[in-house]
Amino acid sequence: MWKRGERARRAREPLPLELCDQCGATFPQDEAERGWVPDSSSVHPTNDWFDGLRRVTACSDAHLAAVREEYRRRDFVPEELWAAKIDRALGTGGQVTTLEELGRRTGLHEPEIRRAVAWHNARRRRQPPP
Repeated sequence: MWKRGERARRAREPLPLELCDQCGATFPQDEAERGWVPDSSSVHPTNDWFDGLRRVTACSDAHLAAVREEYRRRDFVPEELWAAKIDRALGTGGQVTTLEELGRRTGLHEPEIRRAVAWHNARRRRQPPP
């Protein structure tokens, strides 16, 4: 039986790849162009400083510019961001029993919470159940 040397084993290790958000091509991770775009549907799982921002990856400067332009044309809906913050707060930690407690956990004020809930409910009514 043939023994494979260290060089052969290293050659088989998968190369870390990225996926272009514009064209879907895969490319080596170290060639990625990255940036942040405003997106009201995006909240960070643990760091609220990144709420409303989405990390994007592209295979070239031109594709990164195209992705940024696509997000620039999208509407930024504050109620969508607030609803995502509420969803994150309800999904982590214990039960929330009052609007004040929800406000402390999300950093939102009562009018923002009410607008987010109304936005969420209106959107659910428009979508058919799965």
